[in-house]
Amino acid sequence: MAAGMPPIPREAFISHSGQDRAFVRRLSRRLRTWGIKTWHSEAHLVGGQLWYDEIGKALARCDWFLLVISPAAMSSKWVRRELAYALAVDRYTDRMVPILHKPCDFLAVSWGLAGYQWVDFTKGFENGCSDLLRIWGLGEQPTPRTRHTS
Repeated sequence: MAAGMPPIPREAFISHSGQDRAFVRRLSRRLRTWGIKTWHSEAHLVGGQLWYDEIGKALARCDWFLLVISPAAMSSKWVRRELAYALAVDRYTDRMVPILHKPCDFLAVSWGLAGYQWVDFTKGFENGCSDLLRIWGLGEQPTPRTRHTS
């Protein structure tokens, strides 16, 4: 990690609308190639779980918060709840990345997002991934990481 760079996530919480599942699956796969563990509802919530509690546990455990922004996400009550939590707790200070998946007025949802470096995926997935990885000082090709990923 380069000097002055934020720490590489141990585990990133991905907040998103269910309508953006395909994008989140692809993003999660890419991050895992870099050894970055991710948590998102589709991959980690199973029948019979108290999903509200599982989301809360993941938010309390993860050290980065990635917000996938789209019109569907901005109208989702759960995305808004997760975002409100992330903005309110110190653990995500300087560890939140808004990811623009589809154009929309995300500042209408929370003025608090204005101060964060966001990543634009609307100009292509590969460009967006490069910009996101650059936040953590990661280059174009994954390097072996010693930490366990899943």
